Amino acid sequence: MHATLTWLQAVVLGVVQGLTEFLPISSTAHLRVIPAFAHWPDPGAAVSAIIQLGTMAAVVLFFRRDLARILKAWCTSVLLRNPSASTKADTVMGWYIVVGTIPIGILGLVFKDQIETSARDLRLIGSTLIVLGVAMWLSDKLFAQRKVVSDLTWSSALVFGFAQALALIPGVSRSGATITAGRLMSFSREAAARYSFLLSIPAVVLSGGLEAVSAGGAGHVPWAQTLLATLLAFIVGYASIAWLLRWLVTHSTAVFATYRVLLGAAVLLLVQRGVIEPK
Repeated sequence: MHATLTWLQAVVLGVVQGLTEFLPISSTAHLRVIPAFAHWPDPGAAVSAIIQLGTMAAVVLFFRRDLARILKAWCTSVLLRNPSASTKADTVMGWYIVVGTIPIGILGLVFKDQIETSARDLRLIGSTLIVLGVAMWLSDKLFAQRKVVSDLTWSSALVFGFAQALALIPGVSRSGATITAGRLMSFSREAAARYSFLLSIPAVVLSGGLEAVSAGGAGHVPWAQTLLATLLAFIVGYASIAWLLRWLVTHSTAVFATYRVLLGAAVLLLVQRGVIEPK
């Protein structure tokens, strides 16, 4: 199927991707829901994945110093097998990112066809928006904020990884699932978000890269419009990261949880009444 994307749609979807990739409200859901509300054709999973590369470039740029330090320490550890005491924390963080990426890598390959087809049903998206919204609110309400990033362990990194894998289901939200998992383990909101951003980089870069290669070979992606949307996603995404990390220091995730529930309910109601098509 050939994806269609006008210049107006590219601008809207690029800005929406930049705003929603790092906020815990699901960028994939919005890239599916907004075209449905506007009666635009679904841009498709390949276009969505490529646009995500813009926001991943934003997170790489934002955390460039942390990433450079972690990557250098991790590579030194792998090659020399004798990390120095001064770089041990960065080396371990590198391994935590590797371990946390394994679940989404395996499950993404196993369920690739379902993710790109039946999982984009609006009834599923509406339901997952609501369920994760409720889980996010409860985790933030009931659990203390007593752990920081340095309190990560192998087991907690794996829990974060499986939470990230849930974002393969449209509507779940990568940051929403990982922040919720972190709060369930008593990590602070800011710590959970910071590790969530670092953890997202290898998974989404690989996903978007593979989609770009396969889509380019098939010739069914409108590349000019998609690249504009990707650039806008990068600019808006960078600003969103900075804002969210400041926000979570002093605010709860209740506003995002409430928004998710309201949006999910609206999607399900409009589908039930036949205003928008579920597929």
